[in-house]
Formats: sequence, C-alpha cells, structure tokens
Amino acid sequence: MNMLATITKASAQSVWMAWEAVFDQITKLRSAGLKRYGICKLVIRRHHGKNLKCQDGEWIYSGDWVGELHLDNRQVLELSKELGADRAALLTARMLRRSITQISEAMETEPELAQVKALTGITLLHRGIIHGLGFELHPLESKGFRVFSTYYLRLLLKVLHPVGRERTKKNAPKLVPKMLMLTRKSLLLRYSKETA
Repeated sequence: MNMLATITKASAQSVWMAWEAVFDQITKLRSAGLKRYGICKLVIRRHHGKNLKCQDGEWIYSGDWVGELHLDNRQVLELSKELGADRAALLTARMLRRSITQISEAMETEPELAQVKALTGITLLHRGIIHGLGFELHPLESKGFRVFSTYYLRLLLKVLHPVGRERTKKNAPKLVPKMLMLTRKSLLLRYSKETA
C-alpha cells in the first residue's frame, strides 16, 4: 500500500512539474519579464487590486510595477527528496534569504528592475519560511482570488511536501493565503546592511 502511495505521489509530482513548466511559459507572455535568483523566480508585472499603504509609509498603487516572487518548486522538491522535509525547509529558508539578497543587489544594477517598487507574493507558509525576511502581510481582498489561492496552494502543499496531505488536514484553519509585501525602499535598506 505504501509503495502504491509513493508511486501515486511521484506521478502527481511529475504532472505538477510539467504544469509549472507550461505556467512559466504563460507567465513570460503575460509579464514584462521573468528572472531567476537562486531558489526564486521573479516575475515583473503590474500590481492589480487596491492601493496599499506599507509600513514604511510607501504606497503601492494599482498599475505600479512589482516583482512577484515564486519559489522554484523543482529545487524545493529535490531538496526534500535528498534531505527530508525538516532539513529541506531549513535550507530552503536560508536559500530564500540569499535569493532576496541577490535581488536587492540586482535592484541597484539591473535596468529591468529600475521600475520595480516592491517585492510581492502569495503564500500559505507565512508563519515559517519567510520569518525574519522583512515582509509585511496583507489580507487578500478579492474573495474569489482568496478562494482560488487557498485551493491552489493547499494542493501544491499536498503534492510537493512529503507529509503535505497530513499537514493540510491538521493545520487547515491556519493555512490561509496572505499577500507578502516588501517595498523597494525597505528591501534596499535592510539587505544593503546584510551585504555590508
């Protein structure tokens, strides 16, 4: 029974990775660019939705350019298979910090990022993996998008995480998607100090 479950999970992961490859191609067509920094993919696109006032006093207006962060799930999956879930999570968090430091440096040198006013993203794992990275959390205003994001990200967790199904069942009330936001100003201030 365990072998069957393992085969089924491996098949689901293969299908998901194939879908992500297609999604990357669609994303390239629907955005101003897609760049890679370590374990992160950065999609350059316009912010849609309500204007947001951030904790440092900066405003992100609808139509402003933002860098939307996505973890490279292929790398995360490989780490999980090699190291186990707990060690992979710790290493992913470290790699994420390195990626954001690289993005901070790129913000000051790469012309494609000159117009980007903030880093943003949607995540269920705001209690763990992004701790200490400087992101603030905002609720998802659109009910339809919130429902879609909840379903999509919980499915992602079930498919890619070794104990994703159990974790999703156990922690379902806590697994609510949030929007991450880190303004350019706060990013450069925080990570230029780390680089120094």
